[in-house]
Amino acid sequence: MAIVDFPELKALLVREGRLMALDVGSKTIGVATSDMTRMLATPLMTVKRTKLAVDLGVLGELAKKHEARALAIGLPLNMDGTEGPRCQSVRQFAANIALHGPAALGALPIVFQDERMSTAAVTRGMIDDYDMSRAKRAERVDAAAAAWILESALARLK
Repeated sequence: MAIVDFPELKALLVREGRLMALDVGSKTIGVATSDMTRMLATPLMTVKRTKLAVDLGVLGELAKKHEARALAIGLPLNMDGTEGPRCQSVRQFAANIALHGPAALGALPIVFQDERMSTAAVTRGMIDDYDMSRAKRAERVDAAAAAWILESALARLK
C-alpha cells in the first residue's frame, strides 16, 4: 500500500487490529507491536540488518504472525524539525517496503511518526528506572524505541 498521513490512516483502519512500529537504523531495526485494541505498545525484537530482501522477509513474517494492520515508522527529524540525510534513508526504506516487501508487509499502509529523542528517552529510562548495564541496554534499546514511536502514533490516532 502507500504512505499515508494520520487522518487517512484513521479512516483506513478497522476498529481492532495490531499496529507495528519500526525504528529503522543503519545496523538494526527495532520492532514493536500493539495489542488488538491499540492501547498498549510492546517492544518485540531488534532485527540485525543484512540485505534488503532478507530484512523485508523478516519484517513480513513478523507482520503476518502478529496480524499487523499498519506500520508506523519513526522519522528521525532534526531537533529544529527539518529533515536530514537519515530521514531520506528512512523514507527510502519505507518506499522499498511498499514496492518490494512481501504481501503481508507491502500491503500495509505506512505512516511516519516523529521519533526525535526516542532513543535518548528510552536509554535514560533504562538507566534511571532499571539500572540496566550498557550491554543489556544495547540489546533492547532499538525495540524499546520502536515501542516509544508506536505509543506516540497510537496517541495521535485517538
